[in-house]
Amino acid sequence: MALPLEGLVVADLTQNVAGPFCTQILGDMGADVIKIERPDRGDDARAWAPPYWGDESAFFLAMNRNKRSLALDVKTEAGLEVLRRLVARADVFVQSLRAGVVAELGLDFAAASRLNPRLVYCSVTAYGTRGPLRDLPGYDPMMQAYAGLMSVNGHPGQEPARVGTSIVDMGTGMWAALGIVAALRQRDATGRAVDVSTALFETTLMWVSYQAMGYLGSGEVPTPQGSGTAMIAPYQAFPTADGHVMIAAPSDAMFARLAEGLGVPDLARDARFMDNPSRVHHRVALVEALSALTRDKKARELVEGLRSRGVPCSPILTIDAVLEEPQTRESGMLLSAPHARLPDYTSIGLPIQWNGRRPEVRRGPPRLGEHSEDVLTWLGYTRDDVRSLRARGVIA
Repeated sequence: MALPLEGLVVADLTQNVAGPFCTQILGDMGADVIKIERPDRGDDARAWAPPYWGDESAFFLAMNRNKRSLALDVKTEAGLEVLRRLVARADVFVQSLRAGVVAELGLDFAAASRLNPRLVYCSVTAYGTRGPLRDLPGYDPMMQAYAGLMSVNGHPGQEPARVGTSIVDMGTGMWAALGIVAALRQRDATGRAVDVSTALFETTLMWVSYQAMGYLGSGEVPTPQGSGTAMIAPYQAFPTADGHVMIAAPSDAMFARLAEGLGVPDLARDARFMDNPSRVHHRVALVEALSALTRDKKARELVEGLRSRGVPCSPILTIDAVLEEPQTRESGMLLSAPHARLPDYTSIGLPIQWNGRRPEVRRGPPRLGEHSEDVLTWLGYTRDDVRSLRARGVIA
């Protein structure tokens, strides 16, 4: 299968989540991603464990397939020269270094584009390139707190809750990958280098965009809604005899089908519930009425009955159950691949298909420095050069 980014080289000077998720997307799309890591301990995410898979961090494994690892000490002049050679040959350079560090290395956009006038240069930052906080470091939970996401997550009256995945980091990685793909098209049209940047803070602002619009329009500060949302009802989890079921009926027609499915068709003709604004206004009474009808039913029975009537609903599954679902299995999202250390290696695939086919895992997540020699010889270093660099600790 020919992949859209086949033949492109990505120099990846990132770690943790946002940058590596971006470059994994590019690798899945066919790019040759060369991950530059510190020789002593590599990407910090290699130590983000437990859980482990074998002796490797499951977290690191999730963000770093389809890459080669070059363990390189860029604090040495010899290591910096290797990095310069790589940037000069790459199509894309992605970096997530702290503010000012990349300039100290002599590889800010101006310097890098002199080395490579056709380079797509991407900076993944914490707070962006402007503003009073631009020089501060930042992580996913800081952004969820600072940009308001935690203020609308969780349940009213309880302590603020972080979204249970690195949604800001991974979202920023997606924006970075999208920006890079767009910049490659621009580069090919103009022949000139392109500077792309994105930020964790800016991504989080985007994730709360409709809450922000609601506040700008009404002056009302959004609050946590538990499993629901402020502007649609019913659109939340409802109790059952053996757990909860998520039910979403955002249109009047769907609400009528929900009422029929629960055996109370007259509920859709109740003046309090005849349209969505009315249902939102009378949310408490609506939830009480529906909960009284759902709590005595088994979750599976409720879901099957409502789905048969076209009402969007879902059981609330744990991760182990999700991975066993027929829909998951048949989606093709679970990708198995040969792996030297993990015979049952499986990962979650890219949620995009080209001509009905999903990109495969061409390389499992690399060991630290697994491809150092391969990359250096590709860059023109002799085997004697490689031995010398290894002896001096420049590579590992």
